[in-house]
Amino acid sequence: MIIVPVKEGDNIERALKKFKRKYEKTGIVKELRNRQAFEKPSITNRKKMMKAVYVQQLRNREE
Repeated sequence: MIIVPVKEGDNIERALKKFKRKYEKTGIVKELRNRQAFEKPSITNRKKMMKAVYVQQLRNREE
């Protein structure tokens, strides 16, 4: 459970911003999205490889 202490006279918008930041760091939304659409491990590995190849090509072009 995420707790954001708010002092008296403190801005509520600032507290809401802190809450959102903490919520993002937990990674709950990211995990939910991943669980909604199951992806086979082989496809995940293929995407990682394709990304690595792409990044390597970009780095080679810079040189």
